[in-house]
Amino acid sequence: MKFDVMIIGGSFAGLSAAMQLVRAQKQVLVIDSAKPRNRFAVNSHGFFTLDGESPATIRDKALAKLQAYPGFSLLEAEVVDVKKVSTGFRAETANGQHMAAAKVILATGVKDELPDIPGLPERWGKTVIHCPYCHGYENKNVPLGVLATSEFSIHQAKLAPDWGSTTYFTQGQFSPDSDARQMLEKRGVQIEESPVIELLGTAPQILAVRLADGRELPIQALYVGPNTQMASSLAKQLGCAFEPGFMGPVVKVDECQQTTVAGVYAAGDMAIPMQNATLASASGVMTGVHVHHALIQIQLDSK
Repeated sequence: MKFDVMIIGGSFAGLSAAMQLVRAQKQVLVIDSAKPRNRFAVNSHGFFTLDGESPATIRDKALAKLQAYPGFSLLEAEVVDVKKVSTGFRAETANGQHMAAAKVILATGVKDELPDIPGLPERWGKTVIHCPYCHGYENKNVPLGVLATSEFSIHQAKLAPDWGSTTYFTQGQFSPDSDARQMLEKRGVQIEESPVIELLGTAPQILAVRLADGRELPIQALYVGPNTQMASSLAKQLGCAFEPGFMGPVVKVDECQQTTVAGVYAAGDMAIPMQNATLASASGVMTGVHVHHALIQIQLDSK
């Protein structure tokens, strides 16, 4: 069966795009491999009307709404290849299924590359966190740390004191310049040059961090800005251009969320430099609307 739109990725961005398109009475296929970036988080916070729900629960609620529309289809599979053909696009899944659509929306997200520090991975999404707006309130009024992974980490350290007393760990690589140091000192941030080498305590709790010089500092939550990479190679396979983001490359899109490959759109974390659930969903809404406009233009051009 050929669909109007094939959406690859079924988390906040992909499903938000799908909602706009099925309500425009288009035939929409969402293909999802069920490996969202947010699967490590117990709860999603700051998402309008759904604050505190788990990412899986939010997805289930969205799917229940979408499945009430006759134009919606869901395929749980991993797409391994997408090709541009004369009639649009053709995708192949890992189990050999082939699907076709006039337009493609990539919403496959990004994957986080965490620092190689013992005790850190098993706490990711719980007490090792990235976004204070997503998880800061749940880790408030306790000693906090910010583990520097890039120059952007200074921005995290600037925000964190509103949730608790904060130590900025430069890791010996990202020491603030004089202006940034003065700003952090005004915010009450302690600056620690000795690198963190281990997280202590029984996961997911943190009791302290061990430093390279042997000291242990009490910390109960640690902010980390991970480096990110595309979670899927499909954008690269299709020839989409990339541009730098705050933590890693993002797909370059125009004001209509279209990539540099005509007919291929991108939404969510993979296409926006500032990433959280609400922004991903908003990106999906805009993408769905613009794809609908593009489908109308195809119809007009054929007459």
